[in-house]
Formats: sequence, structure tokens, C-alpha cells
Amino acid sequence: MSNSTLVAELKTEIDPGEAEAIALAMEIKADRIIIDDYKGRVVASRLGLKVTGILGVLLIVKHRGLINNIKPIVDDLINIAGFRISPKLYNHILTTASEY
Repeated sequence: MSNSTLVAELKTEIDPGEAEAIALAMEIKADRIIIDDYKGRVVASRLGLKVTGILGVLLIVKHRGLINNIKPIVDDLINIAGFRISPKLYNHILTTASEY
């Protein structure tokens, strides 16, 4: 299946941006795709891609010592950028990062 055919097919299920990202990830045989949209994550997983979101990326960079704290970044994502997560996930992420 060509990239453009896959994109067209995926656009029937998810937004164009996610469709393009998933098709590209499959084309280049990416190890992982960074995607936060729920429907996009479901489709990417169904197609065999490993999925990470922005919160997962923040945990990775903190674990690698590239940043000291993720809480201020997560708070800015929520309060400034309009990023939506449940209180349960918020607490889980901060607990995982040893910040709660």
C-alpha cells in the first residue's frame, strides 16, 4: 500500500495530521511514534506501532537527566496550551516522576 493510499484510508478514521504521521512512521519503519490524540493512538497501536505521548517523552528526558522536573512543564501544558489529562493521569505521571 502506498503512503498516499494509507493516508487516505486513515483519514476516514482520524484527523489528517495523525494520518500523515502514522503513514510516515510506517513508511520509515519508525521504532516509535509520538502522538497524544486518543483515536490516533488506537489506530497506531492497531497497526503495530509503539506509541508514546508527550507525557511519556517528558518522563524519558527526566529519567535521562535532561530536565530536573516535569511538573512545571505539565502544568504549563495544561494551563497555557490547553492540554487535557485526567487528574488520575496527572497524579500518576507525577508519582512516576517522583514529584508527587
